[in-house]
Amino acid sequence: MKILIINGPNLNLLENRNPIHYGRNSLEKIAELLNSKFPSVQFIIEQFNREDEIVDSIHKSSSNYDGIIINPAAFTHYSISIRDALEICKLPKVEVHLSNITNREKFRSISITSSQCDGYISGFKDYSYVLAVNYLMEIMKTV
Repeated sequence: MKILIINGPNLNLLENRNPIHYGRNSLEKIAELLNSKFPSVQFIIEQFNREDEIVDSIHKSSSNYDGIIINPAAFTHYSISIRDALEICKLPKVEVHLSNITNREKFRSISITSSQCDGYISGFKDYSYVLAVNYLMEIMKTV
């Protein structure tokens, strides 16, 4: 199984962000966690600060991967272009967030991108990604 993980803006500086919301690990540490828990899965982990790069990555994913995990970060709340790219993409998709976005500032409580994913996981810090992989592995058994 080959899973593309797309991370949005500012997640490249994750270890510098508020640990109450985001935990204490960098994307590299999250990758290590995933690789140790799922040695049979090949992860391609990307991080983009630009919306168009995320859209391009989603567009290119269909023929190269079995599923997508996406953390659109701030784009979650207003990116119609990412939402539309997710709608076009027919791969299984899970949106993840490290923090519980519904328990934060009002402007963060709405996700316009999650409706185009098969699932949505929020608030479990690093384990949001682990739960997403578990879900993708489970639904891929039925395909």
